[in-house]
This record gives sequence, C-alpha cells and structure tokens, in this order.
Amino acid sequence: MSTRPFTSGLSDNAVIVTRVADRQWHALEDDLVVGRGHAQHRPDGRLFVSIDAWNDAAFDRLAEAMVAELPAPLYTVVDEADVELTAGWRRAGFTIRRREWEYVVPTDPRVTGLEAVLPPAGVTIVPAGQADESLLRALDRAIRDEVEETVGWQSMPAEVIPRPAGDTIVHPSKYAVAATPHRYLGLIRVVTVKRPRIGLIAVRAGEQRRGIARALLAHALGTLYGSGTAAAWTEVHESNQAASALFDGIGARPMSSNLELVR
Repeated sequence: MSTRPFTSGLSDNAVIVTRVADRQWHALEDDLVVGRGHAQHRPDGRLFVSIDAWNDAAFDRLAEAMVAELPAPLYTVVDEADVELTAGWRRAGFTIRRREWEYVVPTDPRVTGLEAVLPPAGVTIVPAGQADESLLRALDRAIRDEVEETVGWQSMPAEVIPRPAGDTIVHPSKYAVAATPHRYLGLIRVVTVKRPRIGLIAVRAGEQRRGIARALLAHALGTLYGSGTAAAWTEVHESNQAASALFDGIGARPMSSNLELVR
C-alpha cells in the first residue's frame, strides 16, 4: 500500500490516499473514506480508471496518485452531462478522445418499420446460438481486419463484456449472423446484463449496402419483442454516419452522450 498526505483546502484535515488493493485506492479525510479509485483492463487491453469522490480535493488527490502509479495511456468514460466529473478528469490531464451517443431502440416492428424487412436473395439469418462457431470466428476476424485497415477498431463501441484472453468473440451464443451456403456475411451481437445492449452490428465490406445490416437488426429486435422486451440500447460513435442513419431510421432516440477521455 502507499500513502501520501494532501491538504484539501476545505478543512484543516489532510486527504490521505491509500492503495488498498491491486488497482484500488481510497482517499481518507479525518479517518473517513471520502473517495475511491479503481483501474481495470477492458477486453481490448486498454486500462480504464474511475473515481467516485465526495469533493474536488479528494478527486484530485486520487487522480494524482493513480496517474503516478499506473502505466500510460489511461482511459476513462464519463456521461457528458456530468460537467463536474468531466472537469475533474480534465484537471488531471485527460483530453477528450471520442464521443458516443447512447440510443434507446424500440423493438416493436410496427414502430421500427422493420416488420416486412427480409434479407437479400440468397442470404438467410441464422439465429443467435445456432451459428457455426468456426465460420463465426472467421467472419469476426475478417470484419475486424477490415475496420482496422480503415477507421481502426478502437473507433467501434467499447467492448465491456469479459471474454477469454486473446479471444475476440464475447460468447458465440450472443451472435446472429447473415449467411450464404458457403460463408457468413454479417453479424449482430446482443448481450443482456441489466438490459439488452446491441454491442455490435457489422457486415463485410464487400457486402454492404445490400440491406443485410437492416435485416440483422429486424431479426434481433423482433426476437427481443417476441420475448416481451420493449426496448434495447446501443452506442454509436458520433462520426459513424451510417450507423446513426440506420438507428435514426427505425425510430431510435439518442438519450445521452458519453465521452471517452485519455491521458
């Protein structure tokens, strides 16, 4: 553990930061815990930090200690509406890397307009849990390579669901795919933790603009609607005009925006 005193300026007491466990810190003032810091690797290998503090002094002291002890680069995600939290990370030297809009997505096909949407000729939708794992992995790898060659995979929505080290598939049962008899063309991933989240929808570069993404979305949302789920959620990078148009076109509404910051 490590401790360093810091005079908060809000009282005569010092704020003491203590590393209480691996990648976990507490800020104490007058023997009371006034803040907590935590660091964790995301599935993509990046190190994300978070701080929950009672006041600016505790936040700043925790941020100082964490930045000093952790390897760069460091990342964090904040609700853009939380101006105070964003300002705290900016004081710690973090800058805005990207913005994501969080959409609430209706599932009722009468609302989305997807009721009559079918995949293009020769393409079928394989429901989640029924995909051939080897073909699914080949598709995932091909799409990741295509994205990496253009905008870079880190421009995609953050992958926050744990998966085995070195594995790019969250869990095969979470993916529905668009298929021809010989290969897979596109995929959609829906994972439910507290609520169903569309974490990824992607189509091979050479198969885009054929309505495959829309068909995958129609299938996934229709499945959720059939199970009694009224809405799903997803995040869209602000620069991804195609994804924004896709979700805007089915009545999805942006509810909030998140900022990813980096130091």
